[in-house]
Amino acid sequence: MANKTALIVSAHSADFVWRCGGAIALHASLGYDVTVVCLSYGERGESAKLWKKEGMTLETVKTERRREAENAAKALNVHDIEFFDLGDYPLEMTRAAKDRLVDVMRKVQPSFMMTHSKYDPYNTDHMYVSQWTLECRAIAQAWGHNPGEKVLGAPQVYLFEPHQTEQMDWKPDTFLDITPVWDNKWAAIQCMEGQEHLWHYYENVAQNRANHFARNSGGQSGGRAAKYAEGFQSIYPRTVDEL
Repeated sequence: MANKTALIVSAHSADFVWRCGGAIALHASLGYDVTVVCLSYGERGESAKLWKKEGMTLETVKTERRREAENAAKALNVHDIEFFDLGDYPLEMTRAAKDRLVDVMRKVQPSFMMTHSKYDPYNTDHMYVSQWTLECRAIAQAWGHNPGEKVLGAPQVYLFEPHQTEQMDWKPDTFLDITPVWDNKWAAIQCMEGQEHLWHYYENVAQNRANHFARNSGGQSGGRAAKYAEGFQSIYPRTVDEL
């Protein structure tokens, strides 16, 4: 029996680490094959530390960011990581790139997908990727797109936490306890050498979300304790047989 699968669509090569590294590592530990797609290396807009070095070139920055992402993926036990190298600031997705993402969706057949918030005025690359992911999901479901291929089902899409939630119309409806795999996520975070200023910021986010996990799993009188958690916003209704 084939393993369950999940697909993460990350605008830049570090986004999957900060925002859903715990979900990746946790599901990998449960036997899921998790595929990560990095549409860009974040070489222009998210690599300031590298650009401050004398003589730095675009290709060198890309190489360093890819190395960091690959090391982080290993720490999280990612099954496969793909780099589309579409550029950033701005990140632009051609029809060919969309078709490529559709191909990945059909190949992976994910049980669920994760990507960015719908709105991000600080980094428009992020919100475009959110829109493109939903667009490609719909195309991947279309029987008339490359007829004869296995179409995609209807996987849930979770939007992971943006950097400034209050400004981005992001409202979590799902909290995931990542305490058992925090060491994996922390190791992956430390692979992001070019953005060291974010390491403890996202550690704090995970600790705060753990508090929310506990409060929403039964409240102060009986909530399940968690040390680290991640929050997500689901796009589609979830079907249940009982509450």
